Amino acid sequence: MQAWVIGNWKQNPATSHDVNALLDDLLSAVSEKQGSDAAGCQLMVAPSCIHIAAVSDRLKGSSVLSAAQDISAYSASTGAYTGDCSAQQIADAGATWTILGHSERRQYHQESHDCLLQKMTHALAQNLGVVFCIGETQAQYDAKETLAVIDVQLSVIKDLLAQNPKLAKDLSARLIIAYEPVWAIGTGKVPTVAEVSATHQHIKQTLTGFNSELDNMTVLYGGSVNADNADSFAADSMIDGALVGGASLKAESFLAIAHAFSRAMA
Repeated sequence: MQAWVIGNWKQNPATSHDVNALLDDLLSAVSEKQGSDAAGCQLMVAPSCIHIAAVSDRLKGSSVLSAAQDISAYSASTGAYTGDCSAQQIADAGATWTILGHSERRQYHQESHDCLLQKMTHALAQNLGVVFCIGETQAQYDAKETLAVIDVQLSVIKDLLAQNPKLAKDLSARLIIAYEPVWAIGTGKVPTVAEVSATHQHIKQTLTGFNSELDNMTVLYGGSVNADNADSFAADSMIDGALVGGASLKAESFLAIAHAFSRAMA
């Protein structure tokens, strides 16, 4: 299985100049010998919506994919939804994937099960791949409720397949799960590799239980992943890559994480 390392830039960088500088560094490193060390790892970046078209254009012809950080739940194409970007608009801007269900969206925008089901439906209808984020809070982790919380969050996929069972064949190539403990995102706190591995195993078993076509799903880990700890996560066969936040804003640290997973897959 191919590893994936995805950079979620969140609301960064602030200017087009800084975006271009980051892309200059990234594309230069990818094209040089040190970049080829990550050949066994698919790279993707998710810029702010306003930068998607420019980033996608810069990435044309490279091995790096572009993704959106979100799409509208209300319409897959157009409508009177001020401030929203539809799946069709995102695809037209050049992105081929979208992140959905990130904990910051769940927290700050109160994204519900039905909202995420609509978003996933719209994304797949417009041929966008989906990086679907799940994960528990600190309180839920302390109460040993991680797997129960994850089961509830994964039920979006179960309901999606109930609506359209034929999607199962496509989802192995068009859906990636990113397990991100909310308490580990940007905090420097990191679960043990054994904990992550066991959770990933549960996720994969749960998805296979939904439909046997989902028996080879890609599951990434996210939450304070950096160049120093990437090797330990990459060494575990249950961890298929990483969704990276702050460390993706520097080409050197982003590629160091990619190299760790590429080496582990070799």
